[in-house]
Amino acid sequence: MTPIRPTPAAYAPALPVHADPETDALCDSGLLHELAYAFGGPFHFLLPHRFDANVAAFRAVLDALDVRGTIYYAKKANKAAAWVERCAAHGVGVDVASVGELRQALGHGVRGPDLVVTGPAKADELLRLATAHQCLIAVDALDELDRLLAHAGRGPAPRILLRVLPPGTSDSRFGMTDTELDTALVRCARAGDGPRMEGFSFHLSGYAVRPRAALAARLVGLCQRARGLGLPADRVSIGGGFAVDYLSHADWRDFLATQRPAHYHAGRTFAAADFYPYHSPIAGADALRALLTTVPPGHPSTVASLLREAGITVLMEPGRALLDRAGCTVFRVQGVKDRGLLRGVAAGQPGGTQPAAPPGTPGAPASSGAYGILTVDGTSLSLSEQWFNSEFAPDPTLVTPRGRAGRGRPYPACVAGASCLESDVLTWRKIVFPTRPAIGDLLVYRNTAGYQMDSNESPFHDLALPPKIVIEPADGPPRWRLDRRPAS
Repeated sequence: MTPIRPTPAAYAPALPVHADPETDALCDSGLLHELAYAFGGPFHFLLPHRFDANVAAFRAVLDALDVRGTIYYAKKANKAAAWVERCAAHGVGVDVASVGELRQALGHGVRGPDLVVTGPAKADELLRLATAHQCLIAVDALDELDRLLAHAGRGPAPRILLRVLPPGTSDSRFGMTDTELDTALVRCARAGDGPRMEGFSFHLSGYAVRPRAALAARLVGLCQRARGLGLPADRVSIGGGFAVDYLSHADWRDFLATQRPAHYHAGRTFAAADFYPYHSPIAGADALRALLTTVPPGHPSTVASLLREAGITVLMEPGRALLDRAGCTVFRVQGVKDRGLLRGVAAGQPGGTQPAAPPGTPGAPASSGAYGILTVDGTSLSLSEQWFNSEFAPDPTLVTPRGRAGRGRPYPACVAGASCLESDVLTWRKIVFPTRPAIGDLLVYRNTAGYQMDSNESPFHDLALPPKIVIEPADGPPRWRLDRRPAS
């Protein structure tokens, strides 16, 4: 009897990541199974050479457009020491927002002047350390500025940016209004040699280019105004907001057009707006190029030209974009449960409701929505998109002890964690795997280094946090080591 294949009507379209032969080779090498055995649980693997390549792409854009710029890696995107080590080795700055992040960056060799300290309402200890090490401080409020000015003259002069509240974001809790900026500029000018007011910063949510270009142009004007008050004001920070392109346009379009509650375990509902935009036509360094080559409203030339003409350095704080394709998360399958009543007519049977049968087997009609529940050896807290009431959309790769699974009888399944919580689901969507996973197989979630690995990791149930494994290219088999992040 020929099995009936799952159809788009019963299951959502597949969401494969862009082709990645290097990660394919790792999946087929046997190394991931060895690491799963060695560490006895889920793990993340990191590919630092891809971080280096992403940094090089951003720098190439700045060079091509003859724009002075400084890249700060947004450390919050991933806690691993490997990235900060690469920053120290290649003269890349680091964006930190806590005492712990600042100390770790210094401890891994990043110089204080190459750090920018962001975040609201910074603790006195953070301001003290940042000033002592000559870090650049993005001041978010007048009371924060006053605390810095009160300590001026007792050591090195604080280096500061004034963070601007973008137009149309009055509900945001970050940045200063125009009136507050006026007050801040006057206070900085009156403080004389106390602080060094080096410019302005902003951060916009989303990935639209034109609003960023317009705001960057406005900050150039603010720098020129501050110079009129005798302040240095020679740099502007455009923050982050450089998208990552995970999936093809066609796959993402088809998924958003057809996804519905029946495609998810327990009828879970996701609106299109709940998802990260997993396809972006302008991503990474190309997004920086697009911003710098945009002509802002009311200006005769591009952002790049405005920066050059004013002698201003552009600062940026990419996180996810520097980690694009630089790491994956690996879970071991430790349970497979077949679930779902088959409704309607099974092949060769009279009408009526049929008893449960494993999905993907002969006689399982595609319209039934029958599926499996895979339970892995970790929790959804190690795939952090759940934090945003969403889920990480790209399909995981099923890896058997022999390598990537070959085509067999398609098997739709969601993926759940090992905790006692119903909500502990890594992938609510019923993914159609190429064959029925077996206990001991691995699920490799690709391109998870940016914000997925550890944003809300937790040792819930006293489970160990997944270790991070650094994999480096080598002649012959790949070489690996543990990440050197110090114990906290």
